[in-house]
Amino acid sequence: MDERAGNGSGRRIVIGIGNADRGDDAVGLLTARMLEGRLPDGVQVIAHNGEATSLLEHLEGAQAAYLVDAAVSDAAPGTVRRFDCSESPLPGGELTMSTHGFGPAEAIELARALGRLPAECIVFAIEARGVEVGEDLSGMMRDAAADVASRIAAELAPDPATNPATPGD
Repeated sequence: MDERAGNGSGRRIVIGIGNADRGDDAVGLLTARMLEGRLPDGVQVIAHNGEATSLLEHLEGAQAAYLVDAAVSDAAPGTVRRFDCSESPLPGGELTMSTHGFGPAEAIELARALGRLPAECIVFAIEARGVEVGEDLSGMMRDAAADVASRIAAELAPDPATNPATPGD
């Protein structure tokens, strides 16, 4: 898994964001691990701590970016929400992305303001139950990570209608 993405036209990335020592906050990292070896050639999978400046660098030059992070709102723990940030900003107020302070949501909006937001920018926010230091990732978050990994793999899979060389034809 790449720690840092390189710039490149048409580059596609998946960024799993989190802190492995903060319980459910590790869900993005787990999702990234689950995607290793499941995506088409050329799609980079990155494990990231959520720091905004570094995250902005990863987004730079990408054509498509998928971000996965824990969120805190009034939703039930394990709830998965998908946001298309290329269309509109992440919802403010009712949704807090992760425990990263100045992090993913701010990096996305800064990229938008600078004209550097990928043409396709999708965020999967998974509602966390506990993000305290020393907690373990909960079972419901493992299930949600598996669901999101499957959804991302499906979204990034080659389209058999436009790619006749797709295995299974």
